[in-house]
Amino acid sequence: MNTNLGTQGITEADIANFLANTPGFFERHAELLGAVQLTSPHGQRAVSLQERQMEMLRDKIKGLETKIIEMIRNGQDNLVIADRLHQWTISIMRTESPADVPEVLVDGLMRRFQIPQAGVRVWGADEPYAALPFAQPVGADAKTFASSLSAPYCGVNAGFEAAQWLGEPAQIMSLALIPLREAASGEAFGMLVLGSPDPTRYSADMGTDFLVRVGEIASAGLARLLGPRAGGAA
Repeated sequence: MNTNLGTQGITEADIANFLANTPGFFERHAELLGAVQLTSPHGQRAVSLQERQMEMLRDKIKGLETKIIEMIRNGQDNLVIADRLHQWTISIMRTESPADVPEVLVDGLMRRFQIPQAGVRVWGADEPYAALPFAQPVGADAKTFASSLSAPYCGVNAGFEAAQWLGEPAQIMSLALIPLREAASGEAFGMLVLGSPDPTRYSADMGTDFLVRVGEIASAGLARLLGPRAGGAA
């Protein structure tokens, strides 16, 4: 038996369709609007139709206000990040000695972006820099892996060699591995590694746009260290 059937065989759908297609009904019977009683969403008390509409409107406004506040907060956060990236870039550009660029780059990232640990390696460095920490030997697998990356790797530390370039590798649970290239399609001449003891800091599903920008800036700064052959090959 259809429980929506009234005594005259009219369904709720029939009534809804009639009201939707007869906009003048409530103009002719305005007294009904004041007589309608609905259940409040904030309790079991009965409220008038007007009050119910006001409550719905207040809830909608509150939801919009929350979204606006979130958008403003995100915009402010993005401005802060953009300013930090800008200042970091300037610090690299102002570094006169190429040998100092890796330290300025890594220290700046850690300090400005609250990165627990960071490190960098450059292979094919010019002879004057060959004995410096950033130019220490790197395994063939790490070089191949860096060149294979079309985007930064973000995820768990699965025993990557790059983790050993950090100060305290045993503490690293998640990594971001950023290839360094002179050209977007060229082979990597180095790799920047960011590490965290938080296993969720760098995850496989996170966006990498910011890390791509970091890699481009780092690549431009560190390319000054390359020898003639390495620079030409890239």
